[in-house]
Amino acid sequence: MKSIKELIALLTLEKIDERSFRGNNFKTPWKRVFGGQVLGQALHAAYQTVPEDRICHSMHGYFILAGDTSIPITYEVDTIRDGGSFTTRRIVAMQKGRAIFNMAASFQLQQDGFDHQITMPNVLPPEVLLPDYQQIENLKESHPEWYRRLTVIHPNPIEFRPVENYFRDVNKAGSPYRHIWIKSKEQCVVDLPMQQQLLAYASDYNLLGTASFPHQDKIDPTKVFFASLDHALWFHRPFAMDQWMLYAMDSPSASGSRGFSRGSIFDQSGQMIASVVQEGLIRMKS
Repeated sequence: MKSIKELIALLTLEKIDERSFRGNNFKTPWKRVFGGQVLGQALHAAYQTVPEDRICHSMHGYFILAGDTSIPITYEVDTIRDGGSFTTRRIVAMQKGRAIFNMAASFQLQQDGFDHQITMPNVLPPEVLLPDYQQIENLKESHPEWYRRLTVIHPNPIEFRPVENYFRDVNKAGSPYRHIWIKSKEQCVVDLPMQQQLLAYASDYNLLGTASFPHQDKIDPTKVFFASLDHALWFHRPFAMDQWMLYAMDSPSASGSRGFSRGSIFDQSGQMIASVVQEGLIRMKS
């Protein structure tokens, strides 16, 4: 998958009936469906069943089973509630007759109200930073397995420019904080629902890894296993994927083989556009 057009096509589902939709998979090198793909596709399915004047403000998903990239995913939408201001949907992703993912999503009429936000972190701007794939060039010779793992998961339609290069020395533990500028590599003129689906896809990158930085000196890249368990996303304000956004992440806790991470996403003017929370499995294989 090389272009934003291909990513949009991946997230756009085939309609089976009024509440059922089918999606294809990006063939990941690790042969499991990428969580961000399921997040974006599930949101797309929900959007097909809500009035056009409703915009998603929150989505909460649980990853139940690893998805098989060789089999299409069927999304079943339960139209739970259509209220005066809010619309609620439940989405279940199915393969082989089993649920691999479920999600609740809430949509709202655009309404005026109180407005405040936290301040965007003061970090280096994207224009002076290198893309992530250039920042990890030093690993190609010194830590080839880390380099392979980091490059195979790279999504070509999206550009990432990390502020901190935690992979300059992979044997050194770091702080559980990370700031990455993100945007689509190409112009992306689509409506707000599709912008949200694209951001849902991109929000699954780098977040869980933030929880591993304090333990980087103990991690063997040939044995560590990462897997998303749940993922929640709140949309606060409109945005455009082809404009730089700062993804400010932190991990306040890791315990019980699980890492917990949070993210705040800002546009380059400082407007807070989304919040993200994720818990995932981080475990050394025996």
